[in-house]
Amino acid sequence: MIDVIVAGAGPTGVMLASELRLHGVQPLVVERDAEPTKVVRGLGLHARSIELMDQRGLLDRFLALGTKHPAGGYFAGIPKTVPERLDTAHAYTLGIPQTVIERLLTEHATELGVEIRRGRELAGVRQDETGVTVELTDGTELRARYLVGCDGGRSTVRKLLGIGFPGEPSRNDTLLGEVKLTASQETLNAVVAEVRKTHLRFGAVPLGDGVYRLGVPAAGVAEDRTVPPTLDELKQQLVAVAGTDFGVHSPRWLSRFGDATRQAEQYRDGRVFLAGDSAHIHPPTGGQGLNLGLQDAVNLAWKLAAEISGWAPRDLLDSYHTERYPVAARVLINTRAQMELMSLEPGAQAVRRLLTEMVGFEDVNRFLTEMIMGTDVRYDFGEGHQMLGRRLRDVALKRGRLYDLMHEGRGLLLDQTGRLSVAGWADRVDHVVDISEELEVPAVLLRPDGHVAWVGEDQQDLLEHLPKWFGAAS
Repeated sequence: MIDVIVAGAGPTGVMLASELRLHGVQPLVVERDAEPTKVVRGLGLHARSIELMDQRGLLDRFLALGTKHPAGGYFAGIPKTVPERLDTAHAYTLGIPQTVIERLLTEHATELGVEIRRGRELAGVRQDETGVTVELTDGTELRARYLVGCDGGRSTVRKLLGIGFPGEPSRNDTLLGEVKLTASQETLNAVVAEVRKTHLRFGAVPLGDGVYRLGVPAAGVAEDRTVPPTLDELKQQLVAVAGTDFGVHSPRWLSRFGDATRQAEQYRDGRVFLAGDSAHIHPPTGGQGLNLGLQDAVNLAWKLAAEISGWAPRDLLDSYHTERYPVAARVLINTRAQMELMSLEPGAQAVRRLLTEMVGFEDVNRFLTEMIMGTDVRYDFGEGHQMLGRRLRDVALKRGRLYDLMHEGRGLLLDQTGRLSVAGWADRVDHVVDISEELEVPAVLLRPDGHVAWVGEDQQDLLEHLPKWFGAAS
């Protein structure tokens, strides 16, 4: 029996599989497409995802192929500088195409021993008290303890389970493609600057070798968004919006996407879970979708591994939905709000002008920036210290960095007193005695996903909290 079948080899799926392998769990990734997609949806990583890569020792790989950009000015495209005192050691956005992100994560998964089978499409799912049977379209049946659907907004897993996906249908489509142009750079720059005074969904990004990534509002909403636009359709919309088609030719790929906003009613059905776009879709404003999926994966993986390994506390698996559902719901709200602020309607433009003034206040700018970055997330762990439920940024220690100690994905007790102990949980929690001038509390207990599970200095109090997240002592 396979431990976990992961449906979908996109960034969410391979990140989940890699996290499972860190805990000794054996996943199998099945992917419908025979080859990785060439279509570039996401364009980068926000601070919280950058932190996750750093926590797993992967960040250097991404920095080598990405470009750092200021973290401010992402909310509805309102241009503002990076606010001061952001709660992260990575106060930037890393520009890196989703195709490269997927490749790097796949390489990492393969290094850890993850098996990925491409050209395998799900056709049926049956589950019982001991496991899940997955039927593929070629008639093959696979048996696993758990199944996780990371298979996108049109998730087969979600549909087979009959999980509701309520929300709002797409109201605005955007055409997207990587193409070559005959227009000069000067002409392109001038037209883009003028058009973006009103159409913030319009843009052209140079990719090198004369290739540009173009995005332009579509004429209407497509009935079938899986059918890519034609080059003629792209030309027509460029002329309609920008007054010129820039001489576009030689497309590498063309695609379209909408701004539908939907969220699965539940992230768990027995032994089956949903993560990433399978669980939530929303407008791409702010570039939060890929990042949200990666964070779903890291939240779920250690909990699944704990259950399979036999030490999971009761209700730990249910906490995946409890914690991640509100986070995605909030992203759905902020992305829809951003879409309204980008509307050409007079009322929306009036609100936009007012909000632009408000973002001039440092606290407002920081609030919106940290929301987009994903660093403001706080899970509800009940009453307690203000750090409880939040992830802890990378802090400098006397003997190194905090994130350098988290590569194995285990729990971690950072103890500045030297008087505490995790005896009985040493197979699940690392005990580090060190000092940080950036940390104003005696000790913190971190979950494998980096969120603070306990703050204090009393050994008995620690012993009462360890079982909540790490099960009974061995």
